Order: sequence, then structure tokens, then C-alpha cells
Amino acid sequence: MSTPHAPHSASEAVAQADAPHHGDDNKFQIYVKIAMLLAVITGIEIVVIFFPFAKWVIVTILAALSLVKFLYVIFYFMHLRWDKAFCTVLFFIGMIMAGGTLWALIAIFGSHDSIPLTSLPQ
Repeated sequence: MSTPHAPHSASEAVAQADAPHHGDDNKFQIYVKIAMLLAVITGIEIVVIFFPFAKWVIVTILAALSLVKFLYVIFYFMHLRWDKAFCTVLFFIGMIMAGGTLWALIAIFGSHDSIPLTSLPQ
């Protein structure tokens, strides 16, 4: 958050103190609107679970809604929207590396070769 410039006179100091902080109010309103949107999306996710659709349809809908919520959270509440693009790129590089590591671990420990032998051959 940036600091306002120092006033040069007493009248400028009074004017600066009385000035409304529209930027702060505007960001607060954005945060409240996004929080309400995230609550509505969560409610939709809860309702979707009870629909009589195929399991793959429900999982696809839930994954898409979760992705939307994730993007709102990282771009607004984690302030990536106002950061430099380099910070956003670094964040997504870390996410890709973490996802790749997760995929590799699932592939390694989910394979048939990781099942322990019941008895050693004689």
C-alpha cells in the first residue's frame, strides 16, 4: 500500500485528512462482491452433488466451479491482479511444478509395481 505524499501546508493537511478514500472503499466493495459470488458458487456446488447426473458430469461441473473460485481467490484476495506479471508467472510456475509432482507421485504409488509381494519366491 502506498503512502500519501506529505502535505506542504496546514490547509493541505486538513484537505488530505477530510478527503474520502474512494480507492479503499472501492476495493472493499469488490472484496465483498467476490465473497458473495464465492458463497453462491459454493451453494451451487452443494446443490449439484444431489443432481441425478452421471458421476463424470458432476465431477466436471465441480472441477470447473472450483477452478473459477480458485482464480478469483488468487487474483483478488492474494492480490495477483495488482502485482507485476512476473509475480503471477512465478506463481503459476510453482503451481505447474506442484501439479507435476502430484501427478508423478500418483503415477508411482498407484502403479501395479508398487504393490508389495505377499511372499518371496523360493
